[in-house]
Amino acid sequence: MRLRHIEVFHAVYTSGSITGAARLLNVSQPSISKVLAHAEQQLGFPLFERHKGKIVPTREADRLIENVNEVYRNINELRRISKNLGSAETGVVRIAMTPALGIDLIPAAISSYLAQHPDTVFEIETLHLHQVVRALREMRVDFGIVFSPPVTPGIKIDHLAAAEFVVIANKSMDWADRTKLSMDDLDGLDFVNLNARSPLGRILATRIESSDIQLRTVANVETYQMAKALVAHGVGVALIDEITARSSGHDQVNAFYLDPPLPFEISILHTVSDPFSVITQRFIAHLKSEMTAFLERPL
Repeated sequence: MRLRHIEVFHAVYTSGSITGAARLLNVSQPSISKVLAHAEQQLGFPLFERHKGKIVPTREADRLIENVNEVYRNINELRRISKNLGSAETGVVRIAMTPALGIDLIPAAISSYLAQHPDTVFEIETLHLHQVVRALREMRVDFGIVFSPPVTPGIKIDHLAAAEFVVIANKSMDWADRTKLSMDDLDGLDFVNLNARSPLGRILATRIESSDIQLRTVANVETYQMAKALVAHGVGVALIDEITARSSGHDQVNAFYLDPPLPFEISILHTVSDPFSVITQRFIAHLKSEMTAFLERPL
């Protein structure tokens, strides 16, 4: 079946009539009938039969439609991509990000971008690293934004910004006159720890293991937002990413730089074979500017 055959077959099958297909494709009814007849001639079997003035799909058509639907979805995706590649003002930007970035930073960047480009539409997923990679490979998103990702086959890593860990503590702790804390300052304290399965969790675990201190772990969490919420309720101290620390919520938490610093990367992930559209490139440039300003805010 040629692409035109597929398009006409899909329109007739989904609309249930030659008239409906002609309306969907904005062509004449004789044109639809001619293409459909040519498709059936090429295939060697009928796709539709007439029954009491209506056309009814044949068994062969019913078997074909699932594969045709898949082809049609790919055609629509190709149209969407080609439109986005050529336009910086309209289109869809699909992003997957680690949860910490979805609290304040990315929403603020999207808001300021839409103020300048109101015809843009964003599709957003908050996922963990392995889920971001899967979304990229499934072509559900255009790019991902994550913390310190490992090298992954088929995935390109672009630097977006540098950030660091900070210490957070409940305001009831007597550190109000401090701006920096060392690992020694945390010795013996109740500690909210991040699961070591994540890239930042592994970085943090390495620093803790190399420090000559004892921490009393009272909770292991999957996200830094949960760690911040626990600290806000007086459950120990935590070492978290500065993005979460700077984000809104939990005013009863103080944040302190770690001395010496423990840095990490904020990176953009995308598939090697999938080029950025013009609109995606423009949003990423805007995001870099917004991220720089966000990280320069006081803790």
